[in-house]
Amino acid sequence: MTNNLDRSLTTVASDPTLERESAYYLENMENVTSIDEFLEDDRLFDYAMKAFGLEDMDYAKTFMRKVLEEGIDDDDSFAKQFTDGKYAAFAETFNFARYGEVTTTFEATRQDVVDAYLRQTLEEKEGSSNEGVRLALYFSRQVSDIESAYDILADQALAEVVYTALGLPDEFASADIDKQAEYIEERINIEDFQDPEALQTFLERFSAMYDLQNETATATSPALQVITSANTTITMDEDLRASIQNLKLGGV
Repeated sequence: MTNNLDRSLTTVASDPTLERESAYYLENMENVTSIDEFLEDDRLFDYAMKAFGLEDMDYAKTFMRKVLEEGIDDDDSFAKQFTDGKYAAFAETFNFARYGEVTTTFEATRQDVVDAYLRQTLEEKEGSSNEGVRLALYFSRQVSDIESAYDILADQALAEVVYTALGLPDEFASADIDKQAEYIEERINIEDFQDPEALQTFLERFSAMYDLQNETATATSPALQVITSANTTITMDEDLRASIQNLKLGGV
């Protein structure tokens, strides 16, 4: 999927329904000059929300109006109060608070949104048959915004990828957030994610671990053979159990 991403996106874009929705968005978004007009057109608004992975909130227009009206220039703005960065990203793209009626003249509100919509659709399509693929694609899309372990922990999907790749148990997520961040940064060089080869290696490890945990991998999986030959411990050993317990106790 990674090696043929462009072709996969082209295939998704050629779907007649998606073609119509994308064409409608591009043709009509440029005529929107206010938050009211944006929210009143359900097709435009729903399309934009899905592009940002917020389709589950497309009914909450009063909530999203507040996100848009306050923008992101103020550190106390509504969108910045959430650990989920999607709201701030939405407010940044559709930044009526800053740019007013010319907001939709920028490429960020037009083709960039269409590209994001197609990528979201592809991830959902692949995720319907293998959730691990969806998570890996999502991680590779978001990786440029990861600057610290806290960015990972603030996003449930990103955190799941890292937890899985490191072989961490479910109870790790209940540990103190600072201790989690420290633990992750001791084991992963965040800067390596900006190196395509290092990122690919990490995602291959995640995929192998995910398949193993979900019993979808085969005994001949090359990635699993690499992990096995490296003597990586798949089950949680006593040292790891002790480390997790210390994290849950705040290091005491």
